[in-house]
Amino acid sequence: MTDQNDTLETLMRRSLSGDQRAYAELLRKTASLLRPFLSKRLSFGNEVDDLMQEILISIHKARHTYDGQRPYKPWAFAIAKFRLNDYLRSHYSDQLRHALDLDELEESLHGPVTETVMSYEFISGEVQKLPEKQATILRLLHRDGYTAKEVAKKMGMNESAVKVAAHRAYKVLKGKLER
Repeated sequence: MTDQNDTLETLMRRSLSGDQRAYAELLRKTASLLRPFLSKRLSFGNEVDDLMQEILISIHKARHTYDGQRPYKPWAFAIAKFRLNDYLRSHYSDQLRHALDLDELEESLHGPVTETVMSYEFISGEVQKLPEKQATILRLLHRDGYTAKEVAKKMGMNESAVKVAAHRAYKVLKGKLER
């Protein structure tokens, strides 16, 4: 037991043969080994703690797969990496599920403008002051009546880029018109 690798491997071998104290020490050392790895990749301490518990449970469930002739750290880090990827995948898919639809945002930003006496002609002076691409997109959408899909095709852009550019233009116009 000269370095930590030897210690972890020895602890794992002893725990596999039934030594409960060695197993408790192995899990404690594994947690302190993996904590910096997780802290660099997650924003909140409670996420690190929750994921650490899941990783330790996974190590517990997979301990029978450990090959005593191989190093412990790479085996433990592989399990940690897979659990982290699973966590991030589910976390980001939840965020995407709750993301605001750009169509709804567009409607909420320019809806009140079209409901009042303001028309495209009324605000065309402000539209002309926008960057050329944004001004062209708004002209095509509101003056000429094209859909976002048609504008995208006409300008050689993808539809979501047209919606984002329109959203940014609406935001600028809203700020100017509120003054």
